Amino acid sequence: MLDNLPRGTITIEEIEMGMTRHLRKVVTDEDIEMFAQVSTDRNPVHLDDDYARDTIFEGRIAHGMLTAGLISAVIGEQLPGHGTIYMGQSLKFLAPVRPGDMVLAEVEVIGIDHAKRRVTLDCRCLVDGKKVLTGEATVLAPSAKFD
Repeated sequence: MLDNLPRGTITIEEIEMGMTRHLRKVVTDEDIEMFAQVSTDRNPVHLDDDYARDTIFEGRIAHGMLTAGLISAVIGEQLPGHGTIYMGQSLKFLAPVRPGDMVLAEVEVIGIDHAKRRVTLDCRCLVDGKKVLTGEATVLAPSAKFD
């Protein structure tokens, strides 16, 4: 991964509206193969060049959930970070991610419920400035009072 912001924890007491964090990662053939192994999703559109060439994508693509996993990495490592509990996630897949693509995964705080320790995050992934994934996450943020 490239140019990641520091990992750690931002507690509910420190989170502010508009706060953002991101990471960049080149999706490799090895990433796709490992994701297929772990998830057991061996759809040939991800793994077989000959098969994938004859699809609407005209070539292999990364698993959508591999790309979505980069959002999870930003949430779990940066904002809010360590100790965060995922409560929900919506996703829209807008364009394929291909082997070799540099993905920028970003999250932005768009809602805070301090009493319930809930944070709503706008989530997006981009390749060459084009959105390939959008969504919204709700998480339970760690608290300095309890953690």
